[in-house]
Amino acid sequence: MFKLILTLAGICAFLPAYAQFAKVVDKDSYANIREQANGQSKIIGKVNSNEIVYAFDPFDLASGWINIDYVENEKIRFSGHMHTSRLKLIADFEEIPLAIAEEHDATFILRDIAVSIQSAPFDYEHNKKLFSSTNYGDYTLEDKYKGKQVWGTDGTIPQTQYTSILITRGNSKIEIPRGEFENLFNVNNDFANCYYDKDSDRIYITSVNSDGAGGYAVLFIIEKGKYSKKIVLMPF
Repeated sequence: MFKLILTLAGICAFLPAYAQFAKVVDKDSYANIREQANGQSKIIGKVNSNEIVYAFDPFDLASGWINIDYVENEKIRFSGHMHTSRLKLIADFEEIPLAIAEEHDATFILRDIAVSIQSAPFDYEHNKKLFSSTNYGDYTLEDKYKGKQVWGTDGTIPQTQYTSILITRGNSKIEIPRGEFENLFNVNNDFANCYYDKDSDRIYITSVNSDGAGGYAVLFIIEKGKYSKKIVLMPF
C-alpha cells in the first residue's frame, strides 16, 4: 500500500494528481468495480485479472479504495472504485531503462529487450485531406483522421506524430502496426516509459502526450512476443 502511494505521487504534474495505468491482479480471476469506495457499495462492473485500468486520486487511505476507469475500444466502459489490493501499478513492474533520448527518438533497453519509439514533425498541409470534422451543434471540431478519433490536438493543428514503435527481443522483432498509432498526435517522448511484466511475459510501453485539454495517456501491450493491444484515454 505504501509503495502504491509513493509510486502514484511521482506522476507528472500536469495530469490529475496520482493517475496511471494499473493491472488487475486478483486470485478470484476478476475484481469488482463498485459505485462507492467501500465493500458494501453496489457492484457496477467486473474486470478480469490481467486486464488494465486507469487509476486516479483521490483514494481513501484508511480503506485503500481508488477511483478507476476501465476502457474498451477507446471508450470508457466503467468508472467506479476498486480496492488497491486488486491492482498493481504498471510502474511497479521491472523498468526497461531509457538508453537513448533525442527529440524524436527514444530507445529503452533491458537485457535482450529493446524498445525504439520514433516520431517526426507532422505535415498537416500534405495530410489535411485525411481529416474530417464533426458538428457538435454550436461548434464544429476536426476530430477524425482516416476515420479514427484524433488524440492530442483539441482541435488545433497536429505538430508531431509517431512514425515507428519497434520492439526487438533477441532475434525477434515486433513492430506495432502503423494503424494503431497514426491518430495519436503531439508525441512527447519525455513522458514515455517501458516496463517488463515477467509473470505475464508482457512489455508495457506507456506515454503521456500533448498537454492541457488535449492531453492523453496511452499504453501499448506486447504479450508473449506479439503485439496485443493499446489503451488510450484522456486522464481527466
